[in-house]
Amino acid sequence: MANSLLRSLTLSTLLTATALPVVAEVNAGAYLAARQASFNSDYAAAALYYTRTIARDPSNPKLLENAMLSYLSLGRLETALPIARKMVADEIPSQLANLVIASGNAKSGDFSSILNDLDEMRGIGPLVDGLLRAWAYLGAGDMTAALAAFDTVAKEPGLSGFAAYHKALALASVGDYEGAEAIYADTSNGAIQMTRRGVLTLVEILSQLDRNQDAIDVLNDMFGSGLDPDLTKTREALAAGEKLPFTHVRNTTDGIAEIFYSLASALRNEATPDYTLLYARAAQYLRPDHFEALLLTAELLEMLERFTLASDVYKQVPADHPSYHAAELGRAEALRLEGKLDAAIEVLQQLTRSHGNLSVVYSSLGDLLRQDLNFADAAKAYDRALELSGPEDRTRWFLLYTRGICHERLGDWRTAEQDFRAALELRPEQPQVLNYLGYTLVEKEKNLDEALDMIERAVAARPDSGYIMDSLGWVLYRLGRYEEAVGHMERAAELEPIDPVVNDHLGDVYWAVGRYIEAEFQWKRALSFVDEESAAEAKPDRIRRKLEVGLDTVLAEEGAAPLKVANED
Repeated sequence: MANSLLRSLTLSTLLTATALPVVAEVNAGAYLAARQASFNSDYAAAALYYTRTIARDPSNPKLLENAMLSYLSLGRLETALPIARKMVADEIPSQLANLVIASGNAKSGDFSSILNDLDEMRGIGPLVDGLLRAWAYLGAGDMTAALAAFDTVAKEPGLSGFAAYHKALALASVGDYEGAEAIYADTSNGAIQMTRRGVLTLVEILSQLDRNQDAIDVLNDMFGSGLDPDLTKTREALAAGEKLPFTHVRNTTDGIAEIFYSLASALRNEATPDYTLLYARAAQYLRPDHFEALLLTAELLEMLERFTLASDVYKQVPADHPSYHAAELGRAEALRLEGKLDAAIEVLQQLTRSHGNLSVVYSSLGDLLRQDLNFADAAKAYDRALELSGPEDRTRWFLLYTRGICHERLGDWRTAEQDFRAALELRPEQPQVLNYLGYTLVEKEKNLDEALDMIERAVAARPDSGYIMDSLGWVLYRLGRYEEAVGHMERAAELEPIDPVVNDHLGDVYWAVGRYIEAEFQWKRALSFVDEESAAEAKPDRIRRKLEVGLDTVLAEEGAAPLKVANED
C-alpha cells in the first residue's frame, strides 16, 4: 500500500478532529475511569463508563466518539449505530461515525443511503470511499456505474491491485466468471495481489468455468505440496471433478465486508492493531461467516493483550469448518498468554482427538507441555509431530531441537544429543541449536573445543543475543581463558541485565580474575532476580554459599577442579 495512503489512515484521522474539553457536568469519576480503560484497551469497561458520561452530557463530541469507538472495538456495531446517527444529526464530523453508518446501511441493504452519504462528503477514507461507491452502485443495480467506479479507483497510485481484485469479485458475484478471470489474467495495469484469499477466489472462478485442472495448477504453483486441511479439501474436490461454488462474495453486502477485510489485512503490519481492529470488526459484522476476518480479529485482540476477548472470538469458528484447527490453536495461545496454561493444554489435547493427523497440533501441544515442565509428555507429543511431518517439512529441525531439550531435561543425554545433531544436519548454522548443544557440552565438560566452535558460530549469527553471548563467555571460562571471558560475559549482562544465570556467570568470571568485590556484587544481583520459574537453573542456594565462602571453596566442596588458567603450569 502506498505510504501516502497509510499516512491518511491513522486512528487520529478516523476519529473526529474535535478535541473539546469535557464539560463540567460530566461525572468526573466515570470519565477518568473511561479514559484509563481506553488507554488499557479494556473496551468493555470503556464502553460502560463512556455510556455513563453520555447520560450526563449527550451531545459532547468527544464522549460520543469514544463510546462509539469502544463499542465497535468490542464488535457491538449495532450498539454503536445510534451514537453514530446522533453525531450525524448533530452535524459532528466523524469518519468513525461514517464507517459505522455505512456498515449499518450495507447490512440492511440500503445502498442508496451509502451513495447519498458519499455525495454529501461523509466518507471514511480514500481507498474505502472509492470501492464503497463501486459496490453500492452494484447493490443499487447499476453495473455500468459500478465498473466505472472500480476503474476510477484503479487510477489512484498504489491502488490498482485492490481495484482489480474487487472488480473481479463484483463480476463473479453476478455470474460473469469469464470477465472475472480475464481481470486476473490481465497484468498490464497492476496485478491482483495473490493473497491466500485472492488465490482461492481465482480457484473458484476457474472451477465455475469448468477448468478444474487449471485451478489445481494454481494451487500447486502458489502453495506447493504442503497444504492445510482447507486447501487439501479444495484440491480433492477439484480432482474429483466437482464444480466449486463461488463463495467468496455472494452479494453486495459481502463485497463491502471484503473492502474492510482487504484494508485490515493490508494494514496488519503497517498500522496499529487498535486501528486495524476497527475494519476487521466491521467486516465480521457484515459477514459473520467471514472466518478469515474472524481469525484476524482474534489475532489483533491478542496483540492488544485482550486475551479473553480473543479467546471468545476464536470460539466462534464451528467444529466442522476447515479453519477450526487454526482457531483452536489460536485459542490455546490466547489462553497461554492469559496465564491459563492448563486450559490451553486441554484445548490442544481435545484437538488431537479431532485433528490428530496434523503435525502442528502435536508440536503446539509439545511446546505447551514443555513450558509446563512436563518433559516426558512433551517428548511424546514431539514424537507424534515428527511422525506426521514430511522429510521436507521446514519445521522438522525445530521439532528435533525441542524434543532434544526434553530428553536433555529428562537426563537422557545420549538421545538428546542425537536430536540436536540431527537438527544441525537439517540446519547446520541454526544459532539456537548450536548454542544449546554447545552450552550443554560446556556444562557437561565434554568436547569443549567443539562446543566453543559451535557457540562462536552462533554468536556470529546472533551477535545481539545475550544468552548466546553468555554461552561464549561461559565456555571460555570453562576452558580457563578467564580474561577472554570477561568482555563477553559483561556484554551478555548488558543484553540480559535481569537474568539471574547470566549475572551469576559474570560473578564467577570476575572471581576467576581476582575481582572479588565485583563478583560478590553480581552474585547479589543474581539472587535479586531469581523467581520461581528461574530457580531450578539459577540455583540460589549455591549462590548464597558462594557469597559466604567464595567460589574456590564451593568448587572444593563440590569435588570440582579448582580454578586454573589455561596453559598454566
